[in-house]
Amino acid sequence: MAMVVRPIEPGDLETVRRVLTESWGGTTVMVLARGEQVEAAGLPGFVAVIGDEVAGVLTYTERADGSVEIVTLDAVVPGRGVGKALLDAVRAVALERGMAGLTLVTTNDNTHALRFYQRYGFDLVALHRHGVDRARAVKPSIPAEADGIPIRHMLELRLAL
Repeated sequence: MAMVVRPIEPGDLETVRRVLTESWGGTTVMVLARGEQVEAAGLPGFVAVIGDEVAGVLTYTERADGSVEIVTLDAVVPGRGVGKALLDAVRAVALERGMAGLTLVTTNDNTHALRFYQRYGFDLVALHRHGVDRARAVKPSIPAEADGIPIRHMLELRLAL
């Protein structure tokens, strides 16, 4: 079955909230550009749909530096190109709006995401040492470790357009 990627519509909000809650433990996430929590389900974004099933969700925000920050990217159906298709969609929006690039943040434990984003063309541009420790002060539900790796730092990646 073919995948369709389209902007999030009001009728998608319940599903977007469910995906975010399953992946992030809630719908509020930290946004580096703002240094605060935001309601990710209220941000612009895209859904990837295969048949009648939502296969992935991406949310984003525009930064003051002229880039688009990807706030969340969740491929519910792995191994089908969902993440790449969602990145392609937000990249097209950024190009259409004349934005300078795409920016995102992941954590030091998320080696799968680091590999995925770098293969797509993102470059590591900043290490925010103990950034997760600071974020945890605002959002205590952020886990302390994953896969036996302490979660402490935020890694900022950028794709120039």
